[in-house]
Order: sequence, then structure tokens, then C-alpha cells
Amino acid sequence: MTQTRARTVFRQLDGLLLLDKPPGMSSNQALQRVRHLFRARKAGHTGSLDPLATGLLPVCFGEATKIAGGLLGARKAYDTVARLGVVTDTDDAEGQPLRERAVGAYDIPTIDAALAALTGPILQAPPIYSALKRGGEPLYAKARRGEQVEVEVRPVEVHAFELQSATDLIDELEVGALPVLRLHVECGSGTYVRSLVRDLGEALGCGAHVAALRRLWVEPFREPRMWTLEELQGLARRGEHRLDACLLPVEAGMSGWPMVHIGTADAARLAFGQPLRGRYAPAGEVALVGPHGRALGLGEVDTDGGLRARRLFAWACSQPVADA
Repeated sequence: MTQTRARTVFRQLDGLLLLDKPPGMSSNQALQRVRHLFRARKAGHTGSLDPLATGLLPVCFGEATKIAGGLLGARKAYDTVARLGVVTDTDDAEGQPLRERAVGAYDIPTIDAALAALTGPILQAPPIYSALKRGGEPLYAKARRGEQVEVEVRPVEVHAFELQSATDLIDELEVGALPVLRLHVECGSGTYVRSLVRDLGEALGCGAHVAALRRLWVEPFREPRMWTLEELQGLARRGEHRLDACLLPVEAGMSGWPMVHIGTADAARLAFGQPLRGRYAPAGEVALVGPHGRALGLGEVDTDGGLRARRLFAWACSQPVADA
């Protein structure tokens, strides 16, 4: 007799989870796992990790999804292992080898110079196998069908691209083994580590691909306490309240925005869609903080110092505002 799996009853849940994504799973698969585990009605993540990659994947539940776009554009850090001598179609170890090249006797200054040339504001061609969309369809879907995919270079910011270890180039390797470089990357939104490693291999003349990748942090979570799926599943068996204790409040993800504090009356006006005149600063997108220090959402200050709401949290639009 086949047992019917119980249907998940979802609930309203607001907050942030710092997930340690396991290897072999897409970011969306990981998101759906934790969404069902927490029974969250609404969830989203803040920047995909490749299935090969592990590490920090901030997951936003409920009202926290309204700040996901800001976290998506935040600075990020990675440790990666670049395997030299082989180029793959995906620029990582999950792809098919396209060509092999001899690995030269590189010294540290040569490697550092190649890394320096890929640091700062640069133009980067994203991988053909990527989630970037063209005509409403991800590029990887076109590539898997064998279609010719052309990608345009785009500006990205690489804050750090540094060598951590190159012992394989110095020590003797086993026959047939390929040397690796262990690298540290800090970069802005839209930067592909796979592309950095691919371009480093081309600069060295031997080709390279990503053999391992781990995301260390995403601003503002510089020293994150990450939770593995196994840890979360263990807590869930001990009670949902223990699971919920892993969540960070929405405010924890908003430190990257300038704060604008407003009183009860002004919070009510914004909730009704009314702009506020004044000398608010700085110009641009800001975090709105209401009575008792609770975040109310995101607003925008114009060049004249006026303030209007952009995305308010549900509790900012409910009464009484003073108790929000």
C-alpha cells in the first residue's frame, strides 16, 4: 500500500536564514527544501550558487523578500580552487572538457601579475552555461540544446583576486595529476568566479576551470553563522520553535542602506502613499526606521530632500503604526 505524503501547510513567516548550501544542489532546490522545512508561505534567495558550489546562500522569508534585491547586489567573497591545464564548456568541473594544454613552470610573480590584471573594474564575459536570460530564456537552456550562444562582455567590479596557495606548481605531482591554484575572490554584483578562473587560465596560457567554490560571506553578513540542511532537519525534529530560532530579523539584512528615522505621524503618511517634504538625507534608496526602532521598509530621498515610500513591510501599513 502506497503512503500518501502529507501536504505541507504553509504559514506566514518573516526573517532571514543564512543557509550553508551543500554541493550537488541548485540554489532553487536548496531554497525549496528550506521553504518546506520552515513551512514558509513565501521565500526567495539572494544570488544563485552553482550546483558545484557550497557556502552562504541568504534565504529571505515573507516580508524579507522585499529587501532581497538589495542583498543580491551586495559585495561577496569566495574561496575557489582553479585546476590548470583543462578548459571545460561550463568553466567548472561539472562541464565537458574542450581542450587540454601544457602547464608551464609559473612563478609566484607571474601568477600575481595575471591576478592583478583581473582585479578592479573590468569587462567580463559571463559563462555560456549561466542563468542569464536572453529572450526570456536562460542561456544554459539554449546551450544545452546545442544552439550557438553569444555573450556580451559587461562591466563588473573585482575588489580582490588573490593567490592563497600554489604548492602544486612547486611540489612534484603524481603522474597525470593537474596542478591547482587556491584563490580568494571578493567581488561585486554580477561577477562570475568561473569567468575569472577561465580568464586567468587564458592569461597564463594553459587554460583553467573551477574545481571547487565556496561562498564565504555576503554583505552585511561578514562573519555569518551558517546552518546546514542536516542541522536544520535535526532542529525541526525537536520542534518548530527551535527551527525558528535560527532566523535573523529583517533588520539584520538592512545595515547596507542609510537609515532614515521617522515618527509615528510621518510613518502613517508614508503608509498611505503620501510623500514627505523636508531635508531628508542622503539622496537615493534608504531604510525607513519607525517608532521603537523597527524597520518599516525601503524609501527614496529625492534631490530636494523629499521622502517617499518604495517598498513597505506589511506591519508598516497596519494600525497602530506606533506599535509597529
